[in-house]
Amino acid sequence: MVKIRLRRDGTRNQPYYRVVVADGRARRDGRFIEIIGRYDPLKDGENYEIDLEKIDYWVGNGAQMSDTVRSLVKKARDGAAS
Repeated sequence: MVKIRLRRDGTRNQPYYRVVVADGRARRDGRFIEIIGRYDPLKDGENYEIDLEKIDYWVGNGAQMSDTVRSLVKKARDGAAS
């Protein structure tokens, strides 16, 4: 199954995540299909950037989002509506 989840980048004590589409059997930081966003938990204010069109495309094709990605997408949709 295809999953939309976070991939950890950055160094120790300075995490930086990419929102990726990956096969569910792949390792967390392993192979992925496509990068569709980013998330920086250490940054103040709006600390994410997500391509909502690509999210809709992949979810329409059966991809499942992780809980964290689901909350980031919800924030992005609420921010886009404002």
